[in-house]
Amino acid sequence: MSDPAKTRRHAERIRELVASLVREIKDPRLGMVTITDARITGDLRDAHVYYTVLGDQTEQAATAAALDSAKGMLRTRVGHALGLRHSPSLTFVLDNVLDNVKEIDELLAAARHRDAEVQRLAAGKQYAGDPDPYKADDEEDEDTDERVGAREDQG
Repeated sequence: MSDPAKTRRHAERIRELVASLVREIKDPRLGMVTITDARITGDLRDAHVYYTVLGDQTEQAATAAALDSAKGMLRTRVGHALGLRHSPSLTFVLDNVLDNVKEIDELLAAARHRDAEVQRLAAGKQYAGDPDPYKADDEEDEDTDERVGAREDQG
């Protein structure tokens, strides 16, 4: 096992290398690819490369097939560049960043809508009960002083 700092450095280097090598792939199925992240196991044998593709499901599937067919070339070049005894096997994983961003935007819009509805319902309303439901400090001090005085009279 290697140390975590070395593993992180190798993962970052793999991300950079794959991002630059993807431009050299001449496969027409390859779409607009962005390499977002790479993670490598502690023994430096397996690497997961995360990517996004601009386009619909068919373009994503075509890009996945193109990356899978170029996996051997990418593995060899990454292994030579890293100077490792064994080149790490590459696994490409579609990163759903755009789907997550869309879902978060929808949740935020729904929250804003609910907040606006609460503000609309609260407009012109008043709180039930006293404006200040808590005892003031001076009232509390008077009560304790009276109780202390009563105890002294009894005692």
